[in-house]
Amino acid sequence: MAFGAFNKGSASAPMAEINMVPLIDVMLVLLVIFILTAPLLTNAVKIDLPKASSSENVSKARKIDIAIDADGTLFWDGEAISETGLEERFKAAARGADGQLISDPAQQPEIHLRADHLTAYEVLARVMAASARAGLTKLAFVSTPP
Repeated sequence: MAFGAFNKGSASAPMAEINMVPLIDVMLVLLVIFILTAPLLTNAVKIDLPKASSSENVSKARKIDIAIDADGTLFWDGEAISETGLEERFKAAARGADGQLISDPAQQPEIHLRADHLTAYEVLARVMAASARAGLTKLAFVSTPP
């Protein structure tokens, strides 16, 4: 491995080599150090924690079945009802036991809307608007598979 010539007369290009052996040696030494010190860095304190069992507190929301036949007659859980009575029952259902509006959507009753296939869209729209005015936001359309 020559670094240069003693002859000053020749116009040689500068040497552009890098000796990689010392770099590889340093990297291998660092690798060995990290391999040896990695297990020492895990500080675990053994603790005997108490064991407890619990079940998820699932409260089922109340379900309200609203049915609409082809004539536009409304049924609240199987009982015929007028549109004004429907709005009053929606408002009552939207209030909790303390008389305050239920703000938590998980606690609101679910409205299951069943409509005959010949029901006018206007009747469906009025029922949905009445539930929205009362503050009930959980509405589901129920259908039967063919």
